[in-house]
Amino acid sequence: MAAPTAFPILQQTPRAAHAHEGFSASRALEAKLRQVVRGEVRFDQASRALYATDASNYRQVPIGLVLPLDEADVVATVAACREMGAPVLSRGGGTSLAGQCCNVAVILDFSKYMHAILELDPEKKFARVQPGIVLDRLRDAAEEHDLTFAPDPATHSRCTLGGMIGNNSCGVHALMGGKTVDNIDSLDVLLYDGTRLTVGPTSETELQAIIAGGGRRGEIYAGLARIRDTYSDLIRQRFPKIPRRVSGYNLDELLPENGFNVARALVGSEGTCVTVLESRCELKHSPQHRRLVVLGFADPFIAADHVPAVLKYKPIGLEGFDGLMVDYMLRKHLAVNDVLLLPEGRGFLLCEFGADSAEDADTIAEVFTQAALAFGKTCTVRRYSDADARRVWKVRESALGATVFVPGEKHGWEGWEDSAVPPEELGNYLRDIYQLLENYGYTTPMYGHFGQGCVHMRITFDLETAPGIAKYREFIEQAADIVLAHGGSLSGEHGDGQARGALLPKMYGPELMKAFQEFKALWDPENGMNPGKMIDPVAVYEPVDNLRLGVGYQAKKVETWFQYPDPGGFGESTLRCVGVGACRKQDHGTMCPSYMATREEKHSTRGRAHLLWEMLQGQVISDGFRNAEVKEALDLCLSCKACKTECPVNVDMATWKAEFLGHHYKGRVHPLQHYLFGFMDRWAQLAAAAPGLANLPMRTPGVRNLVKAIAGVAPQRTLPEFARRSFQAEYRKYAGGTAGAAPLVLWPDTWNNYFHPQVLGAAHEVLASAGFQVQFPAQHICCGRPLYDFGFLDQARNYLEKILEQLGPQIDSGMPFVMLEPSCASVFRDELTNFFPTNERALRLAKQTFLLSEFLTHQAPGYRPPQLNDRKMVLHGHCHHKALMGMQDELGLLQATSAQVSMLDSGCCGMAGPFGFEKDKFEVSQALGERVLLPAVRSAAPETILVSDGFSCREQIRQNTPRHAVHLAEVLAGRC
Repeated sequence: MAAPTAFPILQQTPRAAHAHEGFSASRALEAKLRQVVRGEVRFDQASRALYATDASNYRQVPIGLVLPLDEADVVATVAACREMGAPVLSRGGGTSLAGQCCNVAVILDFSKYMHAILELDPEKKFARVQPGIVLDRLRDAAEEHDLTFAPDPATHSRCTLGGMIGNNSCGVHALMGGKTVDNIDSLDVLLYDGTRLTVGPTSETELQAIIAGGGRRGEIYAGLARIRDTYSDLIRQRFPKIPRRVSGYNLDELLPENGFNVARALVGSEGTCVTVLESRCELKHSPQHRRLVVLGFADPFIAADHVPAVLKYKPIGLEGFDGLMVDYMLRKHLAVNDVLLLPEGRGFLLCEFGADSAEDADTIAEVFTQAALAFGKTCTVRRYSDADARRVWKVRESALGATVFVPGEKHGWEGWEDSAVPPEELGNYLRDIYQLLENYGYTTPMYGHFGQGCVHMRITFDLETAPGIAKYREFIEQAADIVLAHGGSLSGEHGDGQARGALLPKMYGPELMKAFQEFKALWDPENGMNPGKMIDPVAVYEPVDNLRLGVGYQAKKVETWFQYPDPGGFGESTLRCVGVGACRKQDHGTMCPSYMATREEKHSTRGRAHLLWEMLQGQVISDGFRNAEVKEALDLCLSCKACKTECPVNVDMATWKAEFLGHHYKGRVHPLQHYLFGFMDRWAQLAAAAPGLANLPMRTPGVRNLVKAIAGVAPQRTLPEFARRSFQAEYRKYAGGTAGAAPLVLWPDTWNNYFHPQVLGAAHEVLASAGFQVQFPAQHICCGRPLYDFGFLDQARNYLEKILEQLGPQIDSGMPFVMLEPSCASVFRDELTNFFPTNERALRLAKQTFLLSEFLTHQAPGYRPPQLNDRKMVLHGHCHHKALMGMQDELGLLQATSAQVSMLDSGCCGMAGPFGFEKDKFEVSQALGERVLLPAVRSAAPETILVSDGFSCREQIRQNTPRHAVHLAEVLAGRC
């Protein structure tokens, strides 16, 4: 098949690449790749939209996407792209901040399949890994031998080693062990022309032998030797000798004193030279005992001035941030209780020390604490226990979330967030750069790796108007002059990419720029590797090209059911995701369950947010809310609400999913199963009249299977049976309580009322014994929780209006509403006020809604739980409970019983209301249950009490193990 000529490296110019369409060539390339690649090849609209941006200001729609199974797939992909003249871009976790991870190219995503540790040798202290491995997976394996891979950026839970090699990543403990470049022994690489090499340190004898051997390898090494010999003096003169020089190619690694290390010369090349197939990483000793001391100063500039003094005590981490970041955290309600642990001040240094014994770590921290007390009156000092230290580190790790989408503030953007200077120059540099910010009318918090002179900012650039963009371009020119005047580097961690590539001549001068171009040309003479980024033989993109926003950008206006916190409504809210990728973590927390199960970008919170934004733009995804690919991505969202609190920028995907489905099905008939599951309360109400008859189909084998098939229920699932009598029917005679006692409403949620009435009965007993007059609605009532899962938003709103009307007297009197089902409580805490943000009765009900644990802890001060004499308990939290209310009250009550309580970090159970029952979601549901929860249940001793308040969570346990979990109410009532 003759190759179409539309690609040929996109006409060899970045400007042409920006405007390229090439539909027929794309189809031909897709067909070719499907013939030769055994992994996944995706050229559909949604996949291209998903990878159109990273965590930067930039956006370029890729040609297509390949998820290779192995090295053979990578080789085949690059060969096909070379044949068709299409560029290639390797991508890690997609969290790059300089635009180097988006391009009009075929993107290789290694994270789904090529993520293995191939070898780990604790004696020789190295590991061989594939490029898609997440950093924390390598660190966890290394820590079993008291070793670590030293660089640890804030994205450590989801960034990949391949991405770290591409960016030359650093992080907090680069102070202890150096940048990525300092921790790479060798690389196996693939060139665009198909050449494969293993590169690393090279002695002069080896170098001459390689050159003499000729061929492509000899040609490359001869060229590298020529660069070394020609430019060595300039490299020594112009490369700043600072801890965080990341800008430019690492030509200094070719110098004799650095061992002509070709692997390290390629680190930080941002995919512009080679594709990394495998890396051999150096592992370093990891101090097992760590202590944190925090210093507070009058301002961040004084804090920066004290960095050299702190460095004398050899901390393994030295981070800093300013008071404005703290202000923003409090305004956004981020880690509020943790912020209170900080000492007084408006500038902070987090000083971490490490040792191999607790005693040595304590001694080091004490010596430093005493020295810091002598720093002067402007310095306050606080030392922390291990538990409190984790909380303080959470403050630092929440920095990005604190600095974006701050209520009442202009949006902050990257663009000058990554410069680095000698640590002794940091205070003066910050004063100068802040004077420039003031001159331009910009504001920003600051945070970063003060111990290595690297500071991150999120500046209020205007990237939506021509004057604003011109002003931004002018600012970064002057900012570059300032950092270079202080002996610094344009980039200290995030790389050059597009944001700083055009500024490199300022830093290095024309001779070294020529050396960089020669280096690039040696590896990639056809310019097929990430063209236009960092270094390019024609021209790098300008920092103002390919902006995700750009001149004339306006958030799409959409008439919505829900209210959104951003001024531009739903359209602007979908811009809220800045691509940091916290939703791609796999080992802790709850967000994002479907990504944990599938490792698919489109099933991450970030992926869905980007798809919705692209859908509203209408450029790649053209059919709006009717788009089937967007719906498919949202189908596996479990509406767990974890992203609302775990996402650094509080993306609220549960609300966005409901909004999308409302529009998607507007004026259309839903599938049958939507009506069956969405209106479960109505079917339960009908079943309550004759529960035996209602349960009969599920007890009859042939009928049971037919019903499941019609309802779209997985055949492996058992539908729960209706109780013989509902709680409302059974306990009507017990409503009320001691005369004169404080009244409350016990909410008869559909699940406990019609399926598990004993739970409501236990709660009734506990609340009455605590001295309260227990009331509950006599008539059928429901919050409508399942309706949101299917986009029945008009009906959901009607359910809430009915509640506000029917229970108006109780709400208006201030009566507490006690809820047993966390998902129902979340409706009153979340959706209710979202639908009715100015309705006083709705706002009161939200404030008067309590989970049982919250009520007993905060509204019943005399209550004392029963004593269970050191019995063991395993506690699993419902997603909405963890996301919106927190588990502290529940855990505290259970611990107050004298039981030994273990709370699982199990994420979502996988059932999530109707989700786990649906046939097409069964495998994902099971995968989530098997992550932590179900193995923990199976391994628990028979006498261990399993506690979970979520009806769905208890169902997941019941349907997959021989065990049964109980509700907190049953524990407190002594029914376990």
